[in-house]
Amino acid sequence: MTSSAGGSWTDLRTRVISAAVLLGVGGIDLILGGVPLMLLVAVVTGLMMWELARLTAPMAMLDAVGLGLGAALCVLIDASFGGVTFAFLTLPAIALALTPRRDATMAGLCALALMLSAHTLIDLRYGAGIAGVLWLVGIVVAADTAGYFVGRSLGGAKFWPAISPKKTWSGTIAGWGAAVILGLGFWLFGPANWTVIFVSPLIAFAGQMGDIAESWVKRRAGVKDSSALIPGHGGFLDRFDALTGAAVAFFILSPFMGWPTGS
Repeated sequence: MTSSAGGSWTDLRTRVISAAVLLGVGGIDLILGGVPLMLLVAVVTGLMMWELARLTAPMAMLDAVGLGLGAALCVLIDASFGGVTFAFLTLPAIALALTPRRDATMAGLCALALMLSAHTLIDLRYGAGIAGVLWLVGIVVAADTAGYFVGRSLGGAKFWPAISPKKTWSGTIAGWGAAVILGLGFWLFGPANWTVIFVSPLIAFAGQMGDIAESWVKRRAGVKDSSALIPGHGGFLDRFDALTGAAVAFFILSPFMGWPTGS
């Protein structure tokens, strides 16, 4: 999410309540693992795909519903059968890239990122257990929280004003610092090796780039939020854009970290 200087704090209560509900539901499914986690990830991915399809082709409502349902089904198939069906993850991306819509190539890349993120979250839970997912989600939450409060308190130069006018350098750097601190904690007290200290800010940066990418898509669509499904946060893309970028980065970097995965 973005951080700003001197912005209104009136949305904080709604944001906190919505975040608490999301964390509660996600936490329970994370602990349970298995089918509950697969279903949650599939549903959220389907909703994000629906939002992405609507943003890039706002008049094709049935098309968006079909793509959302198809994405959820592909996640379930991939999670049920593992890497053998990894090709299923590319199908929603191909569908978005080949159907009439604004910025079809970018839409396809974003769709692929959503599917890779879903695969990574389930795979990491099976392999590294709860601690691995907590680290990944914790990086995103820590960077987002630090960026939100430091960015609104200190302000300063904008990080990328043409795309995300509220995001500041102060909030962005604060997010990197929070990620380093969390990574240090997981090295000292968790299952990770020393590389997590250096990987954590890279994961945080990837999360911030996920936020930037979603902001670009919304700006091209001329909307403020991807939908109105989550009070105080907009849509599921608005809430999980950073986690998507972070999960894709982990997918790429995991071979160098020595953490077990389910594949």
